[in-house]
Amino acid sequence: MFNRTTLIVLAVALAAALGLIAAQKILAPPAPEGLPQTSAITLFPQPRELPDFNLRQSDGTPLVPGELHGHWTVVFIGFTFCPDVCPMTLAELAQAQRQLEDIPEGIRPRVLFISVDPERDSPERIGEYLTAFHPDTIGATADLPHLEEVTRSMSLVFMKVPPPEGARPDQYSIDHSSAMAVLDPQARMAGVLQGPLDPAAIAADLRMLTEASRR
Repeated sequence: MFNRTTLIVLAVALAAALGLIAAQKILAPPAPEGLPQTSAITLFPQPRELPDFNLRQSDGTPLVPGELHGHWTVVFIGFTFCPDVCPMTLAELAQAQRQLEDIPEGIRPRVLFISVDPERDSPERIGEYLTAFHPDTIGATADLPHLEEVTRSMSLVFMKVPPPEGARPDQYSIDHSSAMAVLDPQARMAGVLQGPLDPAAIAADLRMLTEASRR
């Protein structure tokens, strides 16, 4: 449960994160040395190391940074009770993923969906939810303090919204970043992806980045 101080901090962080992403998109810095110029993904001049994390995957196994090594990974935060943005985003990412299925599994780009609603989203529920999208999508969650730490490290934020008056306590919603973090094959934050999403452009960027990382 979020207290008032946490809500204020998250609101400020959300504004800062959105401003940072907007600035990065407008400035459109050249691609880092050794990487191609991308159109959908905004790459940072230098990738950023992330603190260690330990999430729980939909199959119950741990998800630690080492599990993501070798792959470019798009990280999207949301929740399974999300009525529109989350399923629409995952469907658009799945379109991009289908265009990458010819890449060997060991280096194929991935999508990581992190549920920021551990109160309602068990790992099992997340796994069932993701079957509607693409089999390569990884689902994970954690307890609330760890989720706050992990998402903050990726400049992503979320905030619990109380249910409307007269509704059941479990009918709350969650506001969260629509922008996504992009991790490189060393599980460092290398850039961001934000809407409107173009699945073909996302797939083309991830293919080029995967090929460049193999050189």
